[in-house]
Amino acid sequence: MQTVMIVGAGKGGSAILKIMRETEMLKVIAVVDCNPEAPGVEKAKEVGIPTGTDWKQFIDQNIDIIVEVTGRQDVFLELREAKKKDSVLIPGTVAFLIAGLIEEKEKLISSIESETYKRDLIFNTTGDGMIGVNQNSEIILFNRSAEKMTGIKAKEAIGRPIDQIISNSRLKRVMKTRRIESNQELVLNNGLKVITTRIPMIGENNELLGAFSVFKDITEVMNLAEEITNLKEIQTMLQAIIQSSDEAISVVDENGKGLLINPAYSRITGLSEEEIIGKPATTDISEGESVHMKVLQTRRAVRGVAMRVGPNKKEVVVNVAPVIVDGIIKGSVGVIHDVSEIESLNRELHRARQIIRTLEAKYSFDDIIGRSEEMTIAIEQARLGAKTPATVLLRGESGTGKELFAHAIHNGSDRRYNKFIRVNCAALSESLLESELFGYEEGAFSGAKRGGKRGLFEEANNGSIFLDEIGELTANTQAKLLRVLQEKEITRVGGTKSIPINVRVIAATNVNLEKGIASGTFREDLYYRLNRMPIHIPSLRKRKEDIPLLCTRLIQKINQEYGRNVESISESAMKKLMEYDWPGNVRELENILGRAIIFMNYNEIQLEEHHVPELIKKMNKPNEQMEEPLKHDQTLAKLVEQYEERMILKTLKEMEGNKTMTAKSLGLSVRNLYYKLEKYGIANNSMQ
Repeated sequence: MQTVMIVGAGKGGSAILKIMRETEMLKVIAVVDCNPEAPGVEKAKEVGIPTGTDWKQFIDQNIDIIVEVTGRQDVFLELREAKKKDSVLIPGTVAFLIAGLIEEKEKLISSIESETYKRDLIFNTTGDGMIGVNQNSEIILFNRSAEKMTGIKAKEAIGRPIDQIISNSRLKRVMKTRRIESNQELVLNNGLKVITTRIPMIGENNELLGAFSVFKDITEVMNLAEEITNLKEIQTMLQAIIQSSDEAISVVDENGKGLLINPAYSRITGLSEEEIIGKPATTDISEGESVHMKVLQTRRAVRGVAMRVGPNKKEVVVNVAPVIVDGIIKGSVGVIHDVSEIESLNRELHRARQIIRTLEAKYSFDDIIGRSEEMTIAIEQARLGAKTPATVLLRGESGTGKELFAHAIHNGSDRRYNKFIRVNCAALSESLLESELFGYEEGAFSGAKRGGKRGLFEEANNGSIFLDEIGELTANTQAKLLRVLQEKEITRVGGTKSIPINVRVIAATNVNLEKGIASGTFREDLYYRLNRMPIHIPSLRKRKEDIPLLCTRLIQKINQEYGRNVESISESAMKKLMEYDWPGNVRELENILGRAIIFMNYNEIQLEEHHVPELIKKMNKPNEQMEEPLKHDQTLAKLVEQYEERMILKTLKEMEGNKTMTAKSLGLSVRNLYYKLEKYGIANNSMQ
């Protein structure tokens, strides 16, 4: 037995190792590769073959054959110099050729096995019996259905003459005449009657190879005859179904003549059977073209066509489909829907969707992405807060996910099956916010609805209410909210009666409430009520290790929204994202990823660095002056207003039009900023 050392344990080395181990003439005594985790090294270790990273440690052993599979010329030359004279050195090119031939052989074998499996699968799963014989009338094919019908196993039939299995078989005659015999009746040895077709098998050179028969149990044919006999019963049943349907149905023949209508059709159109049956398809139309005739001409279904039908010109929507049998059009079937019923259903659906959007908490703790220590602490605090009825105060910068936490807290509480109301305190004026939160009585103010209106606190009874931007509440609304938290009751605007409520309050803010207390803009007693369970949500710049996880989730979301198929983000692009401080937090990250994916080609599946927009903000240099000098011939108040307007415009441009970030940078409330924008007539196009 000759000894072998393999140098190089990659794909080629692994294939050579496999070949060597399959022969008893060769023994592999060493597998060497500079990569200790190469596939061939792992395989060698599994079977106990010595391995190493340097072939020199094995060269002194008595080695008959050295196979060099590294593909490196320098390794081959070193081996040639170092090997013993009687050792044979096989270069990598030969080894790779052998490996390739072996791989092709295995693929060919696998393909043949697959085709054989498919053939046997089809042969044995058909319900027809199949028997094949060679030119000597010996059985060579015998499928499972043949076993079932004859009562003889295939292993007992294969190799035996056909006459011994089916005594009155005519396969010999078919081979002699070389003619097909179709649909012949035959009685098997066990008495079973079958219908059989016999086919001679002729080779390419017109040589006789044998014969083949396919046979079916005649009982199936009898069943088919019974099915044909029952067609009248099926037709009667079909008519009964159509007549009892609440859908208005009309059927016409291939010439557009009325064949059938049901009572629902008569109810909607006001037309009887006598007025429709046998009449043209246009008979029932008051306004519009016949959809039946269009379908008969085009052979294609038509849906959602609006028209008016009947003497009362009933407004309907029509769906019509062709009836095609064996490629021939036999007529068409139309279904008519009353538009008034559809409009009623649409109104109910719209109302239901509004309720769902208003009352449903869409997110859970599983939707909150983050493994950083700061985020983990915030999530644990929120989970704990969800299990208690205590008021929760969510604190964090804009875009950190405060509303996401509010949804998760509600869904994690025992109030999850009740309403979840969301209110942005900064988006409503003082008077409107108060009436929306607490409701109002009839006649409380001009324009009030008759009978008054329930407030959002009443709507959220036994559920949760999320008050976003709580720091923007006015002093009057703060006092009313304090009463809600203390007494668990509200009083409608213009009313005197207290209404008890059971609502869990989740508040959120991105402003410093402590500074608001110091400046007198926020009530201290309300602060202590709200701050019972504060949860600080960290900014993205403080948990950058979460950016890869966030990118993965956000890319999945953006793929669904935009119909894209981006699978990953490159290391260079990720590095660029990690180096940015993200003043807009997760909201800004989603914006950047969405913008990048929009401008990617549809065939690109990885987000690269060049796709990511420039993230470094361009700040004005200190020595840059305002575009125009202030006019000194005006009063001090006018000069202050000029400067204020310019600073607001400048900050808006720096914040790329983000009003929340602009307000925070200038030390203003969002409401106050909107007031100043309106005062100075600053529109969105001024921010470009």
